[in-house]
Amino acid sequence: MSNYLWFLLAALFEIAGCYAFWMWLRLDRSIWWVAPGLLSLALFALILTRVEASFAGRAYAAYGGVYIVTSLVWLALIERTRPMFSDWLGAALCLAGALIILLGPRLHSS
Repeated sequence: MSNYLWFLLAALFEIAGCYAFWMWLRLDRSIWWVAPGLLSLALFALILTRVEASFAGRAYAAYGGVYIVTSLVWLALIERTRPMFSDWLGAALCLAGALIILLGPRLHSS
């Protein structure tokens, strides 16, 4: 599977896990939201290890851009709040940075 798909899956599980805690602590939902939240965060950590990268730090840094874009999609689809243009602009810059981080070693070793 490609790194991009692993990044997307990791982002979905991380956001879902964190959102479960948000539901419990900020939206006064049942403490039972913590159980699927913990499972989701564990799956996030496992999935992120599937990324093909020489160093964990580089994989995590590149993942950050995908996480930001996925968070805005979550905001729109799950929380039903429309991201602002500045949100998308910032996300595009972060995603460009993530691509540079991910592809940089390949560009350097020509």
